[in-house]
Amino acid sequence: MKFPADLLYTKEHEWVRIEGGVATIGITDYAQSELGDIVFVELPDVNAAATQMQPFGTIEAVKTVSELFAPLSGTITEVNAKLADQAELINQDPYGEGWLIKIKLSNREEVGNLLSAEDYQKEIA
Repeated sequence: MKFPADLLYTKEHEWVRIEGGVATIGITDYAQSELGDIVFVELPDVNAAATQMQPFGTIEAVKTVSELFAPLSGTITEVNAKLADQAELINQDPYGEGWLIKIKLSNREEVGNLLSAEDYQKEIA
């Protein structure tokens, strides 16, 4: 399993890539492997508010449905439209083409609540 060191993570298995004031968010390789074949993802509307550690959508796999939690607070600036027809991209490329949403950050201090790759690996061990 991959846990890129340049990303930050949550205990709920989301990853975060921060570029400027925008965070790209997805689920980890570990999460997608635990879920199994992902068949559907429900994402919020652009311009919706996201609040740290509050649900922003759901992800449906053959086995289960799980909530998705916002790692950081802010405004949704983009959703991955490809996932509407190709939810399997999350399984195939969780850190690339399978990203979920982008958030314009409203509170950068929240970044301190996230885990490093090393800490995330300890969390799931």
